[in-house]
Parts: sequence; structure tokens; C-alpha cells
Amino acid sequence: MARNPFRRYEVTGYQKEALKFLKPPEDITVSEWADKYRILDAKTSAMPGPWRTEQTPYLKGIMDEFNNYETEEIIYVKPTQVGGTECLQNMTGYIIQQDPAPTMIVYPTDKLAESISENRLQAMIKAAPTLKSRYLENDSSKLELQFDGMYLTLAGSNSPSSLASKAIRFLFLDEVDKYPGASKKEADPISLARERTKTFHNRKIFITSTPTLKTGHIWKAKEDADIEKHYFVPCPHCGEYIELKWKQIHFPKEEGMSYADRAEFATYVCQECGCAITDQDKPEMLRYGEWRTVKQNTKFVRKVAFWMNTLYSPFVRFSEVVKEFLESKDDPEKLQNFINSWLAEPWEDTKLKTNADLVLERQTEYEELVVPEWAKLLTAGVDVQENCLYWSIRAWGNYLTSQNITHGQAYSFQEVERIMNLEYQMPDSTPLVVALALVDSGNDADTVYDFCANNSDWALPSKGSSNPMLSHYKLSKVNKSDSKAYGMNLVLVDTGKYKDMIAARMQKKNGSGSWMVYQGCDREYAEQVTAEHKVNVKMGNGKVRQEWQLKTSHGDNHYLDCEVYNMAAADILGVRTLHLTEVQQEEQPKKQETQYTPEESWISQHEGNWV
Repeated sequence: MARNPFRRYEVTGYQKEALKFLKPPEDITVSEWADKYRILDAKTSAMPGPWRTEQTPYLKGIMDEFNNYETEEIIYVKPTQVGGTECLQNMTGYIIQQDPAPTMIVYPTDKLAESISENRLQAMIKAAPTLKSRYLENDSSKLELQFDGMYLTLAGSNSPSSLASKAIRFLFLDEVDKYPGASKKEADPISLARERTKTFHNRKIFITSTPTLKTGHIWKAKEDADIEKHYFVPCPHCGEYIELKWKQIHFPKEEGMSYADRAEFATYVCQECGCAITDQDKPEMLRYGEWRTVKQNTKFVRKVAFWMNTLYSPFVRFSEVVKEFLESKDDPEKLQNFINSWLAEPWEDTKLKTNADLVLERQTEYEELVVPEWAKLLTAGVDVQENCLYWSIRAWGNYLTSQNITHGQAYSFQEVERIMNLEYQMPDSTPLVVALALVDSGNDADTVYDFCANNSDWALPSKGSSNPMLSHYKLSKVNKSDSKAYGMNLVLVDTGKYKDMIAARMQKKNGSGSWMVYQGCDREYAEQVTAEHKVNVKMGNGKVRQEWQLKTSHGDNHYLDCEVYNMAAADILGVRTLHLTEVQQEEQPKKQETQYTPEESWISQHEGNWV
């Protein structure tokens, strides 16, 4: 073999090795890198061996979005077990080999970060020769892996100090809806982690999670995205591209069939042609599927969101999804898991779903300050804040029919006293005054006690109970011996029960038994009175119970508290039995008319003398 005339010296082995580092990276995408270099470990994968994107074709578009230089943030809203974590790991492997730079992956807890580092990330790195050759194992720890030209930091969202210590270019946030919320001392973990990427103009952020609530991190990120994409697949019968939706799953409803039998006959009905699609059709449909834009907020796209549900999973049959639904539908806790983990949608208790628009639909023909003619009494609720007092006055009639006649914000107890002592008139000028007002004593108890003692003919102090009670309310006593109100009744209120009642009656159309508001009611009131929703909460003992919580972390719910106290006040006054008073009056026997007889007249005239 002829020597190269332009080379004076032979290239040595160590020079060849050194020249490898000067070689430019391959011009490949994340999915191409995974297909070429990723090896699935038998310890962590049900399908060990070379990675094949064709097994989960929908991941290709998500992974390759990472290579779009215009995209800064990728959001992946997903059900469980469809490859979200594998997608994240493929991007990580691509960075290590193709574009080394400081990288951080944030998991819900430090303990989980350590477990994934040891059992999944390091296993992936060691299984792929191109990654293993760059891994500096002796210089690494569980939560910080060192490589040629970069480091990979793993952190738990419950450790703020680890999120705020390093500048990073690539940020991965896994299962963000399991992160703890922000505290008064620290910003929320996502904000802290984002701060670390500020110094890089070419940063990339990948956020993925199964959703929980509409107020959760991942759903809010999806709603705020510049563009939202869903996966569309071709129908094997008509060829039209369709989005797989739960409502198109059909299964028999014959009585006597078990859940398993009903689920076994599940099919997907194409929304375009009405033909039945089975599990056998799904692999081919997925192979030719494509991500399509369903919503775009701006022409300048920086944040891209992807959403899909379990119906797309090649590993889950339609019958399995149906069986899970049938076994979950009657249990709120299981149903929430199905909605979140299978349909990848946020949970809302639709039985108690409330919103501001619904409140404004409850406007009557009566204007503010006018008492409806069906009203029999007025109550009030007062929520005491540090700098003001919120108040609301409600009219009550038979069958818990009620309407807010006015509400507002006062800046002194003297102003509240004046408002509560006003006369409010019906259309025929019949006046009514507030029969009972419950005043929240949780914030400034001493002042409230004095106020109620001075107005004991119509005011009582009240306090919301932090734990569920057997009854809706119970009467206690003010036991502060140095207070004017010593010995006065203190109303303890089960706020959850009354919020259930308000939410349920809010669903009723205007009329008997409905919860209504006056004509021209303001939206601020409507927003506050629907500021909470009911969600499942895990207790310390592992059990789950439903609780009312704010929809947003800093939302105002003062008018909702006022209406809770309004309903408790009405209960104390016997509002549930108001209709019985009319019945009793109607059933009261009339006096019998005395019939005139000549004999009685004759006897009365001769009384005592007729013998």
C-alpha cells in the first residue's frame, strides 16, 4: 500500500483517539440516535435489546421536537406507561453523545431520583457503548453523573437547595404534578429550576407528567403553550385521519353480563365512517399516524405541547381500558385515577362542578336590594379579614329556595352594623330585616365577640370546623371569661357539608329549591363563590377523602365563606321546615257554624225556670 505523499509521520494510536474528540457530532435526530445506539436493559425493560421507535411511533415526533432549534420548551401530557420516561432518557442519551452541556433532571423526590439514577439511567448508560465510553463512573455519585464535557445532575423537587445551585442548559422535569406546591419561604420547584437555565440562549426544557387537576403544573403548562398537538391516525376503513377519543369506545350494556364480558366486546367506532376498529388495526394505524396542531396561540412558537391518552398505547387493548373504567366508575378515588392515568385528563367532580358562568345563569328578575315576594326571612354571613369585612345577605323561602339580595365589602364593624339594621323591601313595600347574621371569628376573635355581644339580638359568632362533623352545625359556648360574649352561643360550622349543598343547589334551574342571585350580579362575586372545587386528598394513614380546596393557590373565596355562614344561619332559624307552617295553617280545622234551632232558643229563655 503506497504511503500518503502528504504525510511525513504515521498517526499513532493515542493521536487517533484524541482526534475522535475533534470529530463533529453526527447529523441525526433524537429518534435516529435512539434507534442506532440505545440498548434496553433486561433489568428495566420488558422488551430488552436495541431500541425501536417503530414500537411506539407517537414518540418520534416528541423526541425530534428536541432538535427543532426554534423550540425552547416541550410539554408532554400523557397517561401512565406510554413511554414518557423513555422519551426523556433518549433525549438525555442524545445530549451526552451529541451535544454535551450541563443538564438537570428533576423528579418528585430525592429518593426517587436516587432510585432512577441507580436502576434506570446508569443501566442505560452502561448498556450503550457510546455512552459508557464517556461516563466517568469513578468521579460520579448517585445524584451527579460526570461525563466527558458535561455533568448530569439529578434532583428531587422537595430539595430547593439542589435546584438553585448550578447553571444548566438542558432541564428535564418528570412527573411535575407530583411536585410539592410553593411555600411562603421558597418559590415553587419548577420556577427555581427554570432560573438555572437563564444564562443559556439555546436552552431546552422538557416537561412531562400524568395530569391530576386543571390547576396542576402539567395542565397549566399545556394551556399556556404556543401550540398544542394531538396524534391523529388513519381509519383502516375510510382512510380519514381521526383522533382516538374515549367517547367512541362502544361496549355492550346487557344486564347479567360481567364487567370482563362487557369489556371483551369493546370496539372503537370511527367518528367519520361509523365502522368498528379493533386492536388488530391499531399497530398499522399508529405507524402511519402524525401529530397535528389542534390549537395555536401565536405565530412565533417557542412552547410546544403534546397530548395523548391510553387508547394509543400499543401495549393496552381496548378491552383493558373498558374493564378499568367499569371497575372504577362507582368509586370516586378509582374514577379519578382512571381519568388521570388512563385518559390523561384532569379530574373534576362533575357532580359538584361549579363555575362563575353558572352563578351568573342564576340571576332572577329581581334587582339588587329587592326582596322576592316568596321570601320569609333574611340571613347574613360576614367573613372577617385583616383589612376588611366581606358580607352577604340572602333571602330564604320554602324548600331552601334562596337568593342573594346584596353583598359587599365593609371597612369597619360599624359599617356592617348599619347594613344589617337596614330594612329591605319586597316589591309591595313589605319590609324585612336580617333575622340572623353569623360572623366569622377565626381571624379577630376578640373584636368579633364584642361586636356580637353588642348586637346579640341578630348576630352570633361562628367558626368553621377543620374536621367533618356528624351534623351540619352545632352550638358551643364562648368560654373567654374576660369577654363581653362569655357564655354566648358560638356556632361551629361544617363548611364542607354546606359547600356541598351550595354546589348541588347551584345546579338547579331557577325556581323552587334553587340557589339564586339578583339581576346584575357582579362577576367578582361569582368568581369568589366558585373559587373552590372538591378533590381527593390522601391522608397520613393512606386513606383518601374528598375535600374542598381552592382552584388556584392564591384565589379569593371570601364570598363563598359568607354564603356558607348564610346557609348555616338559615338552618339555625329552621329554614328546612318553613313549608310546614303553611301546611299546618291549611290543615287547622275551621270552627263549626252553629245551627239555629227554636228548641235551643226556647230552652235558653226558660233556663232555670222551665221545670
